[in-house]
Amino acid sequence: MNNKIVRISALCVLMTTCALAQQKETISSSNELNEVVISDSKFALAKEKSGKVIVKITAAELEKKSGQSLATVLSSVAGMEINGNQSSAGKNLGYYIRGGRNRQTLILIDGIPVTDASGINLEYDLRLIPVDQVESIEIMKGAASTLYGSGAAAGVINITLKKAGKKAIAGNAHMSMGTQTTADRTNYRPQDFNQGLSVNGKLDKFNYYASLNSTETTGISEAAVPESAKFEADRFSRINSLVKLGFTPTKKLSLDFFANYDKLKNDFDGTFDNFSDPDTNLNVSTSEQFRFGFSPKYKYNKGEFNLNSSFNTIERNYDTFSSYSNSVDVSDYKSRSVNIDAFNKYEFNKQVFVVVGTQFQFQEMDSKTTYDVIAAETAKFNTIDPYLTAVYNSDFGFNLNVGVRDNIHSVYGDHLVYNVNPSFSFSELPLKILASYSTAYITPSLYQLYSPYGNLDLTPEENSTVEAGFEVALLDKKLAFNVVAFHREEKNSFGFYTDPTTYASSYINIEGNNNAKGVETMVSYEFSKELKVNANYTFTQVEEPLSRLIPKHKGNVSLEYQPTESTFFSVNYQYVDQRKDAFFDGGTYATTPVILDAYQLFNGTAKYDLIKNRMSVFATVNNILNEEFVETVGYSTRGRNFKIGFNLNF
Repeated sequence: MNNKIVRISALCVLMTTCALAQQKETISSSNELNEVVISDSKFALAKEKSGKVIVKITAAELEKKSGQSLATVLSSVAGMEINGNQSSAGKNLGYYIRGGRNRQTLILIDGIPVTDASGINLEYDLRLIPVDQVESIEIMKGAASTLYGSGAAAGVINITLKKAGKKAIAGNAHMSMGTQTTADRTNYRPQDFNQGLSVNGKLDKFNYYASLNSTETTGISEAAVPESAKFEADRFSRINSLVKLGFTPTKKLSLDFFANYDKLKNDFDGTFDNFSDPDTNLNVSTSEQFRFGFSPKYKYNKGEFNLNSSFNTIERNYDTFSSYSNSVDVSDYKSRSVNIDAFNKYEFNKQVFVVVGTQFQFQEMDSKTTYDVIAAETAKFNTIDPYLTAVYNSDFGFNLNVGVRDNIHSVYGDHLVYNVNPSFSFSELPLKILASYSTAYITPSLYQLYSPYGNLDLTPEENSTVEAGFEVALLDKKLAFNVVAFHREEKNSFGFYTDPTTYASSYINIEGNNNAKGVETMVSYEFSKELKVNANYTFTQVEEPLSRLIPKHKGNVSLEYQPTESTFFSVNYQYVDQRKDAFFDGGTYATTPVILDAYQLFNGTAKYDLIKNRMSVFATVNNILNEEFVETVGYSTRGRNFKIGFNLNF
C-alpha cells in the first residue's frame, strides 16, 4: 500500500442519506427496513452495518426537486460535479467525482452496467435518461471494481427506474413548461416543454409498467455568443419509452423483463478556439438507444440467486460543418454491448454471508467518419470476471466487508482488484466510525485499442482509494452530521500523444502517479416537523494533470419548509469555486489555459397538492439573481429561468 495512502487517518462518514445493511428477518422496524441500499454488496444491508459511503436520493426527495434534470440533481451531491448541467440542454456532460473523469464513473441502471462501446472512454450519456422515469438513485463514491468491474474507479451511480405498484391498474400523467434564456438575453417565453404518461399494475402473479416521455427545448445557443451578435437557438428533443414485465410463479421465483427505446436529437456548436465563430445551424447530432434484458431471481432457505442480463445498442450520428472544406462532414458510430451477471448470496448464519458471482461482458463497435473507418470484425473484446464478497456483522458493533475480483480480458489478460471495508457502531452512543481501502481498474476502450490512433500495448488504468470517517446523530436525532476524508491515486492513466517530428499520434499510458484528496461533509438539522435545513461541503485537491474543471471548494445549502401536508417550499444555494480550463487557440495554434471565475446560484421551488396523492402543481425559478457565469470556456449558461408543471396520479 502506498505510504501516502497509509498516512490518511482522517475520520470518515456514512452519509445521512446512506442506507446499508444486512437484510435480516430480525429487523422489525419499518424505518430500518426503509433505510436500505444495495450498492456495496448487491443485496440489502441495514444502515448501521455498512462499511461504505453511499448517498441515496429517494422518490420523495426527487419529488421535491421537480423540474430539475437528472444531471442537476446529481450535481448537488457532496463530492460530485456534473459539468454542463447549467448549460444548454444538448451540452455534453462531464462527471467529476472526487477528481475523477467520465471514464472513472460507472453508471448502472437497475443494477446493470451501461456503457457506449463506441465512445472513446466507454462512458454513458446521462442525457438519454429522463428524471421522470427514475424511482431512486444511489451514489457510491470510491473504487468499486470488486463488485462492478471496469470503470468503477471514482464512483458508481446506480439509477433505479420506476416499476409496477400494488394496484391492478394505476397511472400517471405529467407536464411542464418553462423558459430557456441566458442572463444577458432575457426572453421569458416558454421554450422548454416536457410531458409524459405511464401505466402500471399488478394482476395476480403478473405485474407491468409502461411509460412514454418527451422533451422539447430551444431558446439559447450552445456556444457563448456576444450580446450584440445574432445567434442560432440550438434545439434539443428527446423521446423515451420503457416497458417492464414481471411474473412471480412462486414466492421463491420471480422473472422480470424490460425493454426501452430512447432517442435524442440536438443541435450543437463547434469547438471554441478564440478565433472562428463556432455558432452554426449545420451541426446536428442524433443518438438512439435500444436496451432489453431478463432478470430472474430465486430465493431459497439460506440465500438468493440473481441473474442480470442485458443487450444494448447505441447509434450516434453527427453532421458537422467543416470550415476547411466548407462542407458538412458525416460521422456514424454504432455499438453493441452484452452484459450477463450471475451472482448468489449464501447466509452461513445471521452474522456472515457471502456473495459469489461471475460477470460476462461483450463490447463491439464500428464507425465511419471522414477520417477513418473502424470495422466491427476487428473492434471487439470480452471480459469474464469471477468475484467474491464476504460480509460479517457482529453482535457487538463491528462489521467487515471484504471482496476480490479477477478481470480476465480477451486482449490483455488478468487483473486482480480487492477491497476491505471495516466499520464500528457504538450502541451506547449515536456514533459510527468507518474506513475502507479499495482498488479499481479501467480497461482501454475499443476506440483506444482499434482506431487509427489505437494501441494494443495499452494496459489498464489502476486506481486505489482510501477513506475514513464518522457519522453522529444528536439532539434526539434532529441533528445529523458526518465527515469523510478520501485519498485516491491513479496510475497508468490513458493519454494521447503526438510526435512533434512525424506528427504520428496514438493513445498511451502516462507514466507516474496522480493523486486526488479531499474532505466531504454533510449536515442536516430539523428545526421542527415543518422546517429542515440540509447542507454539504466538498474540498477537493488534485494534482495538475487532473485539475481541469474541478472546483477546489463546492457547497450546497437547502432550506425546506412544509407548513401543511399539501404545501412545500424550498430555497437552494450552490457555490462553485473557480476552476481551471483550457482551449486550443486557432490564432496562435497553442493550448491556452484559463481560470473560470467562481459562481453562486440561488434556486427556489414551490409545490402544492390540489388533491392529496392525486394531483399536484409546482413552480420553480432557477438562478434567481440572474448571475452571469461560465461553466466551460466558450459555452453559454442559463440565466434566470422559470418553470411550472403538474403531476396527476390516477
